Amino acid sequence: MSIKDIIEGKKEWRAHIARVKALPKDYQIVYKEIQKYLFKVGPVELTEGTGLLSGIVDLFEEGAALGKGVLEVTGRDVAAFCDDLVKDSKTYADLYQESVARESNKAINKVADKTKKKGG
Repeated sequence: MSIKDIIEGKKEWRAHIARVKALPKDYQIVYKEIQKYLFKVGPVELTEGTGLLSGIVDLFEEGAALGKGVLEVTGRDVAAFCDDLVKDSKTYADLYQESVARESNKAINKVADKTKKKGG
């Protein structure tokens, strides 16, 4: 990643945060909770710019412009709203599980190969 990429990323993030701060207070509160939740769940795409988070802000801006309360936009179960957003996304937990499975299979195959060589 070049310095230019880092600077552009920071500019993009600052612009994104400015959009969040322009939302009504109830939207800001729910956005922050969604952001925390998504950072814990760890969809891989969150590290690739502000795409998913910007989409949420777009949705929130539209809801606020229509005079809707934030829970009218997300539904009462905000965690379910988040889960639905990332249901088809690869998470860091998925990557870790794949890594563990791959390493376990390698170890098992190595033991099996040694056993075959010994005639077992």
